[in-house]
Amino acid sequence: MTTRRLAISTLVIISLAVAGCRDREITSYKAPKDAPPPAQPAAAASNGQMPADHPPIGNGTPAATGSDMANTAMPTASGTALAWTAPSNWTPKALGTMRKGSYAIKGEGVDADLSIIALPGATGGLEANLNRWRGQVGLAPLSGQEVLAAVEKFEANGLQFTVVDYAGNGSRLIGAIVPYQGNSWFFKLMGPDALVVGQKIAFFGFLHTVKENQ
Repeated sequence: MTTRRLAISTLVIISLAVAGCRDREITSYKAPKDAPPPAQPAAAASNGQMPADHPPIGNGTPAATGSDMANTAMPTASGTALAWTAPSNWTPKALGTMRKGSYAIKGEGVDADLSIIALPGATGGLEANLNRWRGQVGLAPLSGQEVLAAVEKFEANGLQFTVVDYAGNGSRLIGAIVPYQGNSWFFKLMGPDALVVGQKIAFFGFLHTVKENQ
């Protein structure tokens, strides 16, 4: 009986030892490494800027400070148009997709450009448009009160004209904005400073011929 109990005790001890070895094998098992985290966006994107290779937004042409509306994809105004009589020394040019009127003014080896564009609505407001024109001759934008303090207003043929004269970087821009039947008409003379100054009286005379087309 004693021998039998000894054998049974020996078997129990051996079984416990084997089980202990198996437990140690399980606890020392190494899990596979986690997959690497996905790549983070470039720093330019994380701070709100698009990466350099990001496609342009909108019509595919990045906006430039002071850029002419004639170079952007914007709908032109519809409805009744305005009419005018240009000075005889202004040479008509091709209208393109945006312009309602286009003329070249010749100088001595230089030209000035007269553009007429009509856009629906207020197109951002008077102050924004005047500051856009300022940017085209290299002038810094002004506050709404400051930019409006430098305008000249008059009425002709039932139309209200807001006129400005900006000079900078050797260029000059004389322009008029005319609201008409819910649209905004832009009359802009731009070119070398001396040439545009010499055409200022002619430009004002031209504005006084603008009227509703009948």
